[in-house]
Amino acid sequence: MKIAILAPVAWRTPPRHYGPWEQVASNITEGLVKAGHEVSLFATADSLTTAKLISVAEKGYEESPGADAKVLECLHISNLMEQASDFDIIHNHFDFLPLSYSRLINTPMVTTIHGFSSPRILPVYQKYNDHCHYVSISNADRAAELNYVATVYNGLNTTEFSFNSAGSDKLLFFGRIHPDKGTAEAIAIARRSKRELLIAGIIQDQQYFRECVEPELDEQIRFIGSAGPEMRNALLGDAAALLHPISFNEPFGLSVAEAMLCGTPVIAFNKGSMPELIKHSKTGFLVENIDDAVEQVGNLRYLDRQACYQWSNSMFSKEKMVEDYITVYQNILNKH
Repeated sequence: MKIAILAPVAWRTPPRHYGPWEQVASNITEGLVKAGHEVSLFATADSLTTAKLISVAEKGYEESPGADAKVLECLHISNLMEQASDFDIIHNHFDFLPLSYSRLINTPMVTTIHGFSSPRILPVYQKYNDHCHYVSISNADRAAELNYVATVYNGLNTTEFSFNSAGSDKLLFFGRIHPDKGTAEAIAIARRSKRELLIAGIIQDQQYFRECVEPELDEQIRFIGSAGPEMRNALLGDAAALLHPISFNEPFGLSVAEAMLCGTPVIAFNKGSMPELIKHSKTGFLVENIDDAVEQVGNLRYLDRQACYQWSNSMFSKEKMVEDYITVYQNILNKH
């Protein structure tokens, strides 16, 4: 099967630090190559892959001061679409814009919907509802107006994570510093639990960081900045729990699956896809508010870290994700 993977060009594929869509595109690409398929990855020129790399952007626009995102996106997407006939199937990880080419090419296109940035983008998906093939990354993240061919959970490269059977007493916040992710709530949970909290992630909302996070930093609450793959593994594995007090309906949450793969349970606000990722009272706790979270910090000792690892490894591995996508591709090609 000749497959084209269209990755975003905000960051390198795989990302150096942040870039969840790029990370998933990379995991799929490498898994498909390992499974014996002929894969071309359309991504930035500095991307790392065992597939054939095709690029028009030297670096991601988030890593290139002065770059025009829309220009890079236009050149990048059109570069693939002009070569569409070379492939059996196109797997789009670039949101809704590539859909506008779908009736101009003969190659079927699978679009993984990594979340809806706004309800305003839905009309584009609706326009191509009966022509394109949509995959959701959780059952929770489905728009009632759209048709889906499958739900495929994001898969991790499990070799990049090490199981830690002990952990420590420290709590961890790992993600964007943004109100959606609940950094301030994580601080409140740690304060009331009298636990040390490490905060790792990119600052996406500077004002929020200055007003709600920075004033709280001290010996108990520490901000260590963005964490790359090696630091990520150590941080996740050493934690007593990952705190994930989100304030939005998160479509998936890679850090949740990553933490459990290291044996670390997750305490998350019960929103979006969290009930699909976390087995309550087995691999973590689904809570409604800060009070509930504080109470469950005291119950972490009752959870089995081996069970966290086994659950995540069985549900959220790269191999399972790739196997599920190959089934999606074959079902689509059998109908064309």
